[in-house]
Amino acid sequence: MPTPRPLLPVLLAGTLALSSPAAAADDTGIETARTARQIAPGVRLESYDRLESDRWLRIDELVVDTAGGTGGTGGVRVEYLGGDGPETVAEAAARHRAGPGRRVIGAVNGDFFDVRGSGAPLGPGLRDGRLLHSPANGTASAPAVGFGPDGRGRMLRLGLAGNVTLPGGRVRPLTGFNAARPPAEGFAAYTADWPGAALPDPRGQAVELRGGRVAAAPVRVPARRARPAPGTTLLLARGATATAELAALRPGDAVAVAARPVAGAGPLPWTAVGGREALVVAGVPRDHDGEPNDTAAPRTAVGISRDGRQVRLVAVDGRQRDSGGLTLTGLGRMMRRLGAYEALNLDGGGSTTLLAGAAGATAPALENTPSDGTPRPVPNGLVLTAPAGSGRLAGYRVEPLGGAGPDFGRVLRGLTRTLTATGHDAALGPATGAPSWSARGGGSVDPAGVFHAARPGSATAYARRGGVEGAFPLDVLGPPARLRPTRDRIGLAERGESAGFGLVGYDAQGAAAAVEPRDVTLRFDRSRWNVTGDGRGGFTVSARTARATGMLHATVDATGATAELALGVGLEALPVAALEDAARWAGPGAAAARGRSGRGLALSVPAPAPAPLHASAASAAPPRPVPLPELARSVSLWVAGDGSGARPDVRLADAGGAALTLRGPAADWTGWRRITLPLPPLPERPLTLTGLSASGARGRLVLDGVAAETPLPGPAPAYRTRPDPVVAGAAGVRARPWRFAVGPAVPASPRNPDTDFALTDAMERPAFTHRGVRFLPLDTGRATLDGGGGLGRMRTLRAALESAAREPGTGALAVVRQYAPRAVDRKEAALLTRYLGEFRRTTGKRAAVITVGAPRFTAGRSEGVLEVSARRGGRTLFGADAFATGDWLSVRPG
Repeated sequence: MPTPRPLLPVLLAGTLALSSPAAAADDTGIETARTARQIAPGVRLESYDRLESDRWLRIDELVVDTAGGTGGTGGVRVEYLGGDGPETVAEAAARHRAGPGRRVIGAVNGDFFDVRGSGAPLGPGLRDGRLLHSPANGTASAPAVGFGPDGRGRMLRLGLAGNVTLPGGRVRPLTGFNAARPPAEGFAAYTADWPGAALPDPRGQAVELRGGRVAAAPVRVPARRARPAPGTTLLLARGATATAELAALRPGDAVAVAARPVAGAGPLPWTAVGGREALVVAGVPRDHDGEPNDTAAPRTAVGISRDGRQVRLVAVDGRQRDSGGLTLTGLGRMMRRLGAYEALNLDGGGSTTLLAGAAGATAPALENTPSDGTPRPVPNGLVLTAPAGSGRLAGYRVEPLGGAGPDFGRVLRGLTRTLTATGHDAALGPATGAPSWSARGGGSVDPAGVFHAARPGSATAYARRGGVEGAFPLDVLGPPARLRPTRDRIGLAERGESAGFGLVGYDAQGAAAAVEPRDVTLRFDRSRWNVTGDGRGGFTVSARTARATGMLHATVDATGATAELALGVGLEALPVAALEDAARWAGPGAAAARGRSGRGLALSVPAPAPAPLHASAASAAPPRPVPLPELARSVSLWVAGDGSGARPDVRLADAGGAALTLRGPAADWTGWRRITLPLPPLPERPLTLTGLSASGARGRLVLDGVAAETPLPGPAPAYRTRPDPVVAGAAGVRARPWRFAVGPAVPASPRNPDTDFALTDAMERPAFTHRGVRFLPLDTGRATLDGGGGLGRMRTLRAALESAAREPGTGALAVVRQYAPRAVDRKEAALLTRYLGEFRRTTGKRAAVITVGAPRFTAGRSEGVLEVSARRGGRTLFGADAFATGDWLSVRPG
């Protein structure tokens, strides 16, 4: 899986920048992170995160300049990928024949395909100007994207012009060529270019042709028959007329098949893949509102500029809390904003996959996060190839081991960071040559490329060989004051299974950096567990026994900071819902019934409604959401079927409220059977059970005994932290030039000295500046992704940060918000801290977050930003000095 992108704010000229007026006029969201890298001359990868009013988005796009054309070895080519049956995009890219002097640098998945049948693409396909497959029966009007011999791209319609010449000179039209679905009437031909997993059922006659003659007739086509051998054509016939003519053929008869592509207008392309919905036509985004596919989902699209020279291959992640996906209409608007004059929707959902190379890399790597958790096998795609380059060393790509995650460019003082140097030539292709290492700034680099952090501040590591070099900037933090694992608990299902974790250290200002294995000592029961470095800066745990629990202790060698991680192996079925309260589960078609033991829940699916209404279903919601164990691997339940084929479903919600449905098998059995439904890896835990349902065929299912198969590592360790230095007594607060309170206003006294003002739970005053501190109230009444709550707050924050950065008389900004843990999701909370931390670093001014009405008092800091939660009903006193040296606040809990 790709390394998650950091939630870093977009910075321009050292200050926080809002979108340009032109962008703001077309776009309601804000960009929250962006990275870019050149992967070859004429090709770059742009990756960015966005916060919209109702979702987070993660987007990756390959921006391609096709100047140089498709012929010869110069320039970037967009080529047809795959065609050998469903496989992952990475597998297809690894086998792609780029041609002499060329290499593969990127790829995306392609056409929609016959997912429940042959596995073949539904649209047309061309490679090197040769027809590979024609559109499936019923999809001839679907558009395609094509690229000509000069490299220019365009959207077009591709059809089939073909014929079958029978003995005696009779000529019949060819109505399908390697098509996923044969025509209802006429002849279809299948060759070694067949791109599916299994040939379709001919439902009629079939003969084999070799060398223009019948080699075998008739031929039976088994359901899983492999594609025809090279030089062999399988000719199918459907319908009475074609079937009779094919049945009359005998071995040795002369039969010729001819097939070629035809374009609706303009010249034929050199490369083409089909798609489905046109997203942008002649510079105008299409409106797909109300269409069946116009729902938020993972998306893949290809966009082309007006002159056909610039191509954008775009992947939008979806069905995840971190990225909710786009509707077709939203995707079209986004593609137009990106500059597409034409754009086509390719297959999305679990198929959405984008690969991109890097300088010196020998193969492209996965960049997006597929919604299934792992890449899905697909039948075709688009692949980018570029000139291979000279192989002569021209530079180094220097980066930390494990990739460029959010904390990998940082090092805690006294610890290390392992760096790698990948050589590349002038075309960014691979080049060999071991470098020598050096550093400037706060540390040194040993001959193995390990940076040793000596003092806080900026540093740069260099890899050099002759006159060639590469550099990587590092930020040396203070020494580690705290240590935390990236996971509190690890649960393994069985012996031999493994899982990974990392360690993160925090300095006294709460700035975080990854801690590598060489810098820590681990203590654990070695008779039960194996724990090793994973070669990427983290750790891998595996079990040596089938059932055990234990604890792993990690200690930073330099400072003694410690962390603990609970371990467990072995699954146990934990009851989730016994359904004894089935009478209280409410929904259409639901009723209490006799269960397998005690009561159960009956779901009666009525007869399907006539089109165009949706298929009928029965469902039931519990009296209240039922929590699942946080480490659950699967959900199981007993199902009493009636042989109808109705399907049981389990409805869940993740920690952020996003819906998830586990679909069970068709209940074609009678009596009780236990089914187990695996949980996908991506949803944000913990999960809750929100309902049970049945759909599909008319029938009646009875459900009982819902359980979750879960490893049991024991409770997560409890961490205790020292009080933050801002926590002070009354004397410390009085020592500040002025004071304010959170809580009710009270008369002045030795215990409650004079305060300039009090902030209360019901504070509704607008932003104001007082004695060098800009106070910014943020309304937490709306959820992050509900009605634009998070978007509105982040816009308000960005505007306040820009103002505070410009004002000489403002030394600090204090964000004030009401306690609302269910309203502000983790990504918004992280983004708030990042924005304030960057404000602090780039301006030298101070920042704090004050939470009003919390259940208990807390004080700490993250990325140098003070975070204080004032207890509900108490009176917390703050002493302030916006221009003080060191901490600018002193706090006395109330």
